[in-house]
Amino acid sequence: MSSVSTQLPKPGEDRAAEFDKLKQRIHSKLVDKLDMSHVNDLEGDVLRREIRLVVEHLCDSEDTFLNRNERDKLIDEVLDETFGLGPLEMLLKEPSISEIMINGPKNVFVENGGRLEKADCKFRDNKHLMQIIDRIVSKVGRRVDEVCPMVDARLPDGSRVNAIIPPLALDGPSVTIRRFGSNPLKLEDLLNYKSLTPEMVMLLEGAMKSKLNVIISGGTGSGKTTLLNTLSSFISNDDRIVTIEDAAELQLQQDHIVRLETRPPNIEGKGKISATDLVRNSLRMRPDRIIIGECRGPETLDMLQAMNTGHDGSLTTCHANTPRDAIARLETMIMMAGFEMPLRAMRAQISSAVDMIVQVNRLSGGPRKVTAITEVMGMEQDTIVMQDIFKYIQEGVDENGRSVGDFISTGIRPSFIPRMEANGVRLPSSAFRERVMLRD
Repeated sequence: MSSVSTQLPKPGEDRAAEFDKLKQRIHSKLVDKLDMSHVNDLEGDVLRREIRLVVEHLCDSEDTFLNRNERDKLIDEVLDETFGLGPLEMLLKEPSISEIMINGPKNVFVENGGRLEKADCKFRDNKHLMQIIDRIVSKVGRRVDEVCPMVDARLPDGSRVNAIIPPLALDGPSVTIRRFGSNPLKLEDLLNYKSLTPEMVMLLEGAMKSKLNVIISGGTGSGKTTLLNTLSSFISNDDRIVTIEDAAELQLQQDHIVRLETRPPNIEGKGKISATDLVRNSLRMRPDRIIIGECRGPETLDMLQAMNTGHDGSLTTCHANTPRDAIARLETMIMMAGFEMPLRAMRAQISSAVDMIVQVNRLSGGPRKVTAITEVMGMEQDTIVMQDIFKYIQEGVDENGRSVGDFISTGIRPSFIPRMEANGVRLPSSAFRERVMLRD
């Protein structure tokens, strides 16, 4: 087959467009050359090295004026297109990027260091972007098409992916990727970022070890899942943990874990397995702790019942702006289960099941902080009584637009301290002395 001459650059031609045409042609030739039966026998780095040699040979067969940097870039992009996620690979290799937002093939934005900016990355067209989306969702046994135009999936590193395609998305397929690094954040990292204080860490560690039921509440992108992963490091290796998620993203470090994931309906609208189904099934699996990635519907009632019937030390997250709002959200989600339950009985269930609410917020300029650790005391007539133990008060913003404020101890000693001490957890009384613990 005769080689096609591609002069880079030619006077008046768009160099980038010619580069893309060359990349497409080499990729097409590579696909024709690949022996898939042989490829399936190879794995990882060995496969990539062997295919790289083939791509280099294909580049040499083209009559081009590429310099060494352009040639290396071309080879890397062809390999990414063949084995990876195409243009996304460049962004996924950048650890400082925490979120990737794709609004159609030509508009890609990232959150980098807490700020949104447009990325120097684009797809050829809607068809190219759809190929990448299909590659992502098919790996986790899901699909996206006109019948099912919305999908939740995950990347191998645990990053969460949401995609919505036309006709629902008017400007082409839209993809949002919430990054989770290959090395989960540890408590030392959260302390270094001033997301919380050492006193808060002591209390949260004690809560995990003495099997308090904890709800982490916060807005979208506030760091709920990150904090849940971090708190789970305090759970004993002897406990049997069952995790339930819509798209698996928890990165627990224990040995004895059963990971469950919901399933959407098939093309005939059948076979759906909801979080409620999984919670009920998990109760028959002898769990010591149940962790739900996020409560967002009827499964909330089953979760609270589990907390009330011996599965102490359970964890979940929910969307709410304050601890009091989190209680209201729980009430709303219980009603979604379809039971006619008196308000007092509903609140009695919540106050009996939940010991502590940890509120996290994403503040001005991007920092994520634990803004309140609140104890759920119990019922007083028809009202759930709560008290803040620690909280963060924002005072303003600095010259870079980032929030500044104070972490404050309210001076209240939690009523569950005797329960902690009975489990061998002893906290110094000075930890709860009323004061400013840390100032930004």
